[in-house]
Amino acid sequence: MSLPSGFTEKYQHLLGAEAAAFLATFDQPAQSGYRINPLHPSAPALPEPIAWSQWGSYGKVAGTSIAHLAGDVYSQEPSAQFVAAVLAPTPGERVLDLCAAPGGKTTQLGSFMAQQGLLVANEINAGRARVLSSNVERFGLTNTLVTNSDPQSLAAQLPEFFDRILVDAPCSGEGMFRKDPGAMAYWNPDYPAQCATRQREILRSAEAMLRPGGTLVYSTCTFSPEEDEQIIAWAAQELGLSIEPIAKVGGIADGRPDWADGNPALANTARLWPHLLQGEGHFVAKLRKAGDEPARAGKQQVAAKLSRTEQADLTAFTQSSLTAPIIGPFLKVGDNLTTMPAAMPALAHIHVLRAGLDLGTFKKGRFEPSHALATALPASAFQTVVPLTAEEFDRYRHGETVARPTLKQKQTVLLTYEGAGFALGRLVNGTVKNAYPKGLRK
Repeated sequence: MSLPSGFTEKYQHLLGAEAAAFLATFDQPAQSGYRINPLHPSAPALPEPIAWSQWGSYGKVAGTSIAHLAGDVYSQEPSAQFVAAVLAPTPGERVLDLCAAPGGKTTQLGSFMAQQGLLVANEINAGRARVLSSNVERFGLTNTLVTNSDPQSLAAQLPEFFDRILVDAPCSGEGMFRKDPGAMAYWNPDYPAQCATRQREILRSAEAMLRPGGTLVYSTCTFSPEEDEQIIAWAAQELGLSIEPIAKVGGIADGRPDWADGNPALANTARLWPHLLQGEGHFVAKLRKAGDEPARAGKQQVAAKLSRTEQADLTAFTQSSLTAPIIGPFLKVGDNLTTMPAAMPALAHIHVLRAGLDLGTFKKGRFEPSHALATALPASAFQTVVPLTAEEFDRYRHGETVARPTLKQKQTVLLTYEGAGFALGRLVNGTVKNAYPKGLRK
């Protein structure tokens, strides 16, 4: 691999005798990994466990596989799985993933939270925010709010609101060079310092949203001290955040105080080097805000009241197709209906893409359920489950119908393949009409 001009010299100077082993990794293939979804009973076993990831395994999962389509697994590079594991939220907490796209760390945080509490996943880029929302849906998270905003706007509305915050900061991407060689085109010797300016701005906003006593995890996928130890040294001095110890296993190394201001606490940070472990390059720091106070309540979102007709249409759907009614609180935007997560704040000036579980849309005289129900609800939630053969699985994903002559009822059904639910269908007179989203069809 032809590395950018100045990169090799920089790390030969910083790493000394270690540089040769480090630089040699860029001629080796990138490591692949994935996580299973603990919220899904159909999730597979872990053939090659990753030491620092509770649900992680080395290996690849095809994007066309049933495990992927059903949300049973999430493809994620091994080192990246360490970040959310350091934050390790607990069920019931309020958690923010501030720079969340494409959703790997968000879905891992959701695994820890077990659908309890509030998880806000924010992404400033609109296109990437839509990808984030899609991945949250596929993973079946119901306690998650996906927003598309800048950190300053969020901080203005949610001061000291969160128990835990993850800042996976936009960075120079040096740790992903062998996974994504295109990232090298943006690199120049001044680029890390330019990224660091933005990272300090993001951290200021994040600190403002963290309750006293709360935990903030900062991470990058770069080796650059300007964006790693030097940023954390700044956060300790300027924001008053303490640097907490991180348990390190599987070849994860200490941070380097000598690459910043010499503060010995910087050794508590973690560096994941590709020549010391099976993974790409990452840096992780765990920070704590002084004090110990509960998160601020803030102004809460008011639940929607359904009209008599809307309630009747929703009830008709649940009674015909589900085994139990859907209970709010509900949020209604236009004709779309979702169930709100607990403690959802009012966000009048924030663009919200997804608020909890997307239930569906009110049409004229009926309620049309959302595809999100297929991966968020267990098979036991549906009155009728239709297992598919391999041929039917391929045809349904292409947009075709499925014949089931013995089923005469009229209802929404869950379609499964190899025991995993991946789509809804509308059963009418022995035929399952295709309801697979056109954007997901092959």
